[in-house]
Amino acid sequence: MDRSWICVTCGVQYPASPSPPAGCLICEDERQYIGLKGQEWTTLEHLRISHRIETAVEEEDVWSLAAVPSFAIGQRAYLIRTAAGNVLWDCVPMADAQVVDWLRRQGGIAAIAVSHPHYYSTMLEWSAAFGGCPIWIHEADRRWVVNGGEALAFWTGDRHTVFGDLQLVRCGGHFEGYQVLHWPHGCAGRGVLFAGDQPQVCMDRRWVTFMYSYPNFIPFDAATVDSITRTLEPLPFDRLYGAFGRHVLQNAKDTISRSRRRYLTAIGAGETPEADPSGQRP
Repeated sequence: MDRSWICVTCGVQYPASPSPPAGCLICEDERQYIGLKGQEWTTLEHLRISHRIETAVEEEDVWSLAAVPSFAIGQRAYLIRTAAGNVLWDCVPMADAQVVDWLRRQGGIAAIAVSHPHYYSTMLEWSAAFGGCPIWIHEADRRWVVNGGEALAFWTGDRHTVFGDLQLVRCGGHFEGYQVLHWPHGCAGRGVLFAGDQPQVCMDRRWVTFMYSYPNFIPFDAATVDSITRTLEPLPFDRLYGAFGRHVLQNAKDTISRSRRRYLTAIGAGETPEADPSGQRP
């Protein structure tokens, strides 16, 4: 019997097959890891028995979705409701009938966008539940898509409008095609940045940070941090939503600027070199 296998460590779903894949492309990369027990797999059917999706209001027209108990990386997804349509930002590994019904009551999902490969999760399942809505991913990260489908929509360049005023911005860094979602009308018109985990909101929420690999503690160099922050600088926003329930609720742009200076000081970079526009790790 074919099953769509899900990696227990990262939560990414692979194509249906009689037996699990030999390994997980995402976790074998140096930004992730293979658990102490070796490669482990589960299925969506098992997750629907052991887990549920919990929703929470973050602000007007923004909800977070999280698997309970936490599974794999443990990131949150966000539903953003706008007059032009609703977007699911990032993804969580479990889609079930209860949360799909809840989402339909909020107006459904017109598009999905995912910041980077660690959060691809079961994105095709979520899309299928809403009529095969497009899943927007930057072309630079195409090779990390392990489960293809017609709903996948790859874009190129530095900015892409999903619809209305919702815009994807490629800032590179953590992955070559890493993207954030900018919503200028959020936060009562002051602007919101949905950043995934770049910039990552610290435990001390007065600060953010930047890492090539969070689980393996691999930092960026000065040029990469400059490239990321210069890409974000022109965007108007006051609030930043992170992937793990930690947010910067006001003065987010100033927080990023201060955090950049602190980061560069910590790595011994006074005057930073010219940024690599690709955002790639040297």
